[in-house]
Amino acid sequence: MSTTELPQLTRKDFSSDQEVRWCPGCGDYAVLATVQSTLADIGARPESTVFVSGIGCSSRFPYYMNTYGMHTIHGRAPAVATGLSVSRPDLDVWVVTGDGDALSIGGNHLLHALRRNVNLTILLFNNEIYGLTKGQYSPTSPLGSVHKSTPMGSIDRPLNPVSLALGAEATFVARSIDSDRKHLSEVLAAAHAHRGASFVEIYQNCVVFNDDAFAAVTGKDTKQQNQIRLRQGEPVVFGPEGERAVVAGEDGSMRIVPTAEAGDRVVVHDATREDPTTAFALARLAPSPTGPTPIGIFRAVEGPVYDDLAREQVARAKAAAPADLRALLEGGNIWNVG
Repeated sequence: MSTTELPQLTRKDFSSDQEVRWCPGCGDYAVLATVQSTLADIGARPESTVFVSGIGCSSRFPYYMNTYGMHTIHGRAPAVATGLSVSRPDLDVWVVTGDGDALSIGGNHLLHALRRNVNLTILLFNNEIYGLTKGQYSPTSPLGSVHKSTPMGSIDRPLNPVSLALGAEATFVARSIDSDRKHLSEVLAAAHAHRGASFVEIYQNCVVFNDDAFAAVTGKDTKQQNQIRLRQGEPVVFGPEGERAVVAGEDGSMRIVPTAEAGDRVVVHDATREDPTTAFALARLAPSPTGPTPIGIFRAVEGPVYDDLAREQVARAKAAAPADLRALLEGGNIWNVG
């Protein structure tokens, strides 16, 4: 091994010495293990990796990573991570959040991180419930959900995280499942390789307050019938024998028909299309994961990265008018501009 070649790391190198404390059977364990293994596989380095989280069960994530990390405040992880990413281009910055943390109090911060195309990899753990605060309905809970704060059933229309990200024109948008390690690892590797805002929704089972919420797409006897796997350049067909297909209607919406009846109308998936219309229509194919649901990469396009633009402006400003820090500190409290 040359003096400049770094050793290949393993999952253990990304595991901290802290006791992992989630409920037994929680989907977070599976996501944690997959993230740690994936980081080793893609050649990431603990000393140049940062995990930023907000509040919630998922937000304990930084404690269990042998990387730099920051457990911030409710909903503000994207804002904190934006400052870090802009000021430290040498770091890989990840955001770990949940459906409550990101889509309720943090909705505004998430939206703007995505539309600005900040160089972040954002993982949203969606279990359709508030777990840490013991079972209240969340922004992704289905209509009619009966929980502690909705004893007569939720009357809120649920958010679709992938639709939201595509509506903000995020340049990378994907969905995966906690228990599907291979698929999740592939999606995480692609998200990390993308430059700009990468958004990954992860269906994550909460065994205590919302068990089997995703059984239709995770169950041994149902997943083949209900997982619509999006593969770049391939027709969107699914089922044990590929017997069902996704076609585009005349109004642009997507619908499912028997493959034998689809003919040449079968949608061929292209995540690299600049126009997000088709990706958005695919995201709306499943209002909730109780039936056929697309998983995979919906969109992966290039765009101007906020970090680069911000640093370019700072460099131009410094070149045009070099700052005199001492004069600023020793000056008065009034500045005349212009």
